[in-house]
Amino acid sequence: MADLLTFANLSDLVVLIFLQAVLGFDNLLYISIESQRAPKENQRSVRFWGIIIAVVLRIVLLFVMVQLLDMLKTPFYVFDMPGIITGGVNFSTAVFLLGGVFIMYTAVREISHMLSVDMLEHSMGNTSRKSAFQVVLMIVMMNLIFSFDSILSAIAITKVFVILAIAILASGVAMLALADTVTEFLKRNRMYEVLGLFILLIVGVVLLGEAGPAAAHAMHDDGLQIMLFDHPLLPMSKSTFYFSVVVLVLVEIVQTGYQRKLAVEREHASH
Repeated sequence: MADLLTFANLSDLVVLIFLQAVLGFDNLLYISIESQRAPKENQRSVRFWGIIIAVVLRIVLLFVMVQLLDMLKTPFYVFDMPGIITGGVNFSTAVFLLGGVFIMYTAVREISHMLSVDMLEHSMGNTSRKSAFQVVLMIVMMNLIFSFDSILSAIAITKVFVILAIAILASGVAMLALADTVTEFLKRNRMYEVLGLFILLIVGVVLLGEAGPAAAHAMHDDGLQIMLFDHPLLPMSKSTFYFSVVVLVLVEIVQTGYQRKLAVEREHASH
């Protein structure tokens, strides 16, 4: 126990909790949006059990990755088609690719549903399109996909399992505390749900970019960098991602304020 209470471990814990909080924002956003697909009376319990089960599975995933880190980073397939596609594919590459495609598909599907007449009728009738079990399953699965990036980042900081587990538990407690608040905010401000889906779309693009250098970084071999038509598949920088999110939020806030101003002006003009 005394070996854990060192300045290095405590400082790593502080950094990891901050990292989990920042990287967990998109996860929390997805949970808040997806939980609204469940029956109204089950939505709160869906968020609670979805987060609890996901955090437990995330710790299990963390333990497995710490134990099998060397095995997971070895490419299981190497593309060798010069001029078309080259580079290695390891476990993390596959997760980033599949996760990115799935998140983008989910965001586009939900946006298209919002634009359809059928979705409007469902919303007005307050009916559910998914069972509580289906929504919990989706939350758990997507939580694991979202958490893969944060777990890899966390392992880069420290390989002390107890410190990593505490950071994950802390992020789980934070999600439990904020999930209801975020969901209620989205219900009262439906326009921000659309904003959230576009942010998820950007997250999918970020994950696709992360797949490019995953095998190369793990094996310290630039030859394993994925190249498409002789162009490297590069990740979007975190600063660019957060800048894009801030711009989207600011545009939504300004546009909402401007629409309210126009509504007030029309009301005064009508009198």
